[in-house]
This record gives sequence, C-alpha cells and structure tokens, in this order.
Amino acid sequence: MIGKFITDRGRVRAHNEDSGGLYYNNGDQLMAVIADGMGGHLAGDVASQMATDFIGEKWEVTTHFASPEAVEKWLGKVLKKANQSILKKAQKNKECQGMGTTVVISVCTDEFITIAHIGDSRCYMLSAEGFKQVTEDHSLVNELLRTGQISESDAEHHPRKNVLLKALGTEENVQADIKSLGWEKNDKLLLCSDGLANKVLNDELADYVNQNKYIQDIAQDLVHLANERGGEDNVSLAIIEHKLSEQVGDDPC
Repeated sequence: MIGKFITDRGRVRAHNEDSGGLYYNNGDQLMAVIADGMGGHLAGDVASQMATDFIGEKWEVTTHFASPEAVEKWLGKVLKKANQSILKKAQKNKECQGMGTTVVISVCTDEFITIAHIGDSRCYMLSAEGFKQVTEDHSLVNELLRTGQISESDAEHHPRKNVLLKALGTEENVQADIKSLGWEKNDKLLLCSDGLANKVLNDELADYVNQNKYIQDIAQDLVHLANERGGEDNVSLAIIEHKLSEQVGDDPC
C-alpha cells in the first residue's frame, strides 16, 4: 500500500480541530484515520487528537490480521475504548465538556479493506466499478434525505447541515458502522473530513482521485481547491492506493 495524509487549518478557522494519520502494525498492514473534532472551548482538537492517538497507538502494537472478521472485531473494541476515554476526559474537565469527534478509519490489506466510521467524515472508493461513497453520514440532513423529507439539492444548502446524530465521545454507548470490502490492484481510497466533502462535489472528487498523478499531489490539489472555494473549515484527507506487495508471504507493504 502507499498512502498520504494531509491536514490544513483552512482560511478562516483560528486553529485546526481535525486530526489524523497513517499507521502500520507489526505485520506492516496500513490503517488510515481521519477525525474532525467539535464542542467545548477549544476542545474539538483535544477530542480528535485523543481519538487519533488512541486508535493509532493500539494499532501499532497489533500483529498481522488474516481476516476481515478479525479486523472488524478489533475496530469495534478499540472504538468502544476510545469513546470511553474521550467521554471520561470531557466529564472530568470543565473546559472539555461537550467535546466529541467524528472518526473514519480504513484498515488496508492486500486482500481486503475494513472501514469503520462515526459521524460525517467519509470514505470513498475508486475501483473498476467507478467512484462511490462507502460510508453513510450520521447526520440530521442525511437522515432527512434518506427518508425522503428533503431532496439532494435541499441537502446541499440545508441550515442544519452540520448537525450530527452521533459522534465519538459524546455519550456512553456509540455504535460505529463497520464493513469490509474486497479491492484490487490500483484501486484507491479517499478518507476526508467534511471540510473537503462540503466544498467538492462527488464527481469532482472522482476526477481528482482518478488522475494519473502521485497521490501526494492529488491530496495537495484537493486541499487547495477546498481553500479556493472559501476554506471556512479545516480540511483533512488521506489517500491510499493499492499496490501489491513485492514480498512473498504475509507482509503487505
């Protein structure tokens, strides 16, 4: 696998409440994380950084995962523990009360990918079948759209577009959506916060990700585009491209 993570404060916000990164376990398997914090007095960045650090550190000490079921079970457990950690800090520290964070995670192996998410940070996949959004936002607007109460055009400009139905660290029991998919050589994943998704249409994202360019250049171009269109929010993204391991055995790279 090859991957690139990038985060940018944007052109309006005083600080960056996004966090994320790329992490490898002891089996050289790659995990990407994007988290978008919110709530509390300057505590959104605390929540997102706590989530990223906690999940990343737990991943780095694991060994090789051979099945999607094993990864899904691990993600469920680690997200439950991360939720408890953030919630406990928010309850004990007045300045952190009300904080929480979205999170989207992708574990990538040669044979499969496993995606977990809470909130409205997203994962997209580019394959031979096209470009599609893999996750479904846990947001008020998406629920209204899903149930036919508003149209897609209404959703684009809805005044409560940023209202989340759930986030990591905001309540005792928060369930992540977790799924596994197969993928092939040259397929790509895009994980991002809403600072990108709210500024760039899906068709445009597809065009950028499908370009025959280095993924670090694609990532930088997307951040630049979001900022050119206002940059009112922090922008974070990770791009992962499937490259078959040149090694023989169980160690994907």
